[in-house]
Amino acid sequence: MFKILTKKPAGTIRIILAALILINAQAVSAQEKPALDRSILLSNQIELPSNNIDAKVIRVTFPPAFKTPWHTHEGPGPRYVVKGKLKVVEGGKTNTYSAGEVFWESGNRMSVENLGEDTAEIIIFELAPVK
Repeated sequence: MFKILTKKPAGTIRIILAALILINAQAVSAQEKPALDRSILLSNQIELPSNNIDAKVIRVTFPPAFKTPWHTHEGPGPRYVVKGKLKVVEGGKTNTYSAGEVFWESGNRMSVENLGEDTAEIIIFELAPVK
């Protein structure tokens, strides 16, 4: 009777392939985990007129080409442009802000104009004295 000796490289190859797939899957999994990204967009030290402040978050939408009359807000604070492009005139200065930008509004007399052909949107964070 003859004994046929066979090598079993297929089994070894399967083990190596499985290990490589497992290692690759762990590397891909580690890369897919989202990380927290924190960025300060604006910092401004102010002296509040009172310990009692009415903090408001206000969403304002501007139709295309809309321009506000001269006006004031109840208090200062950061403003965040959600979408569009706005021209802001305040304190004798004119600035243009686009989506993703933040600016500080003093609460002084101002005017805002939507420079775009689409609706613009801004979030106002207002720090107003309690009435």
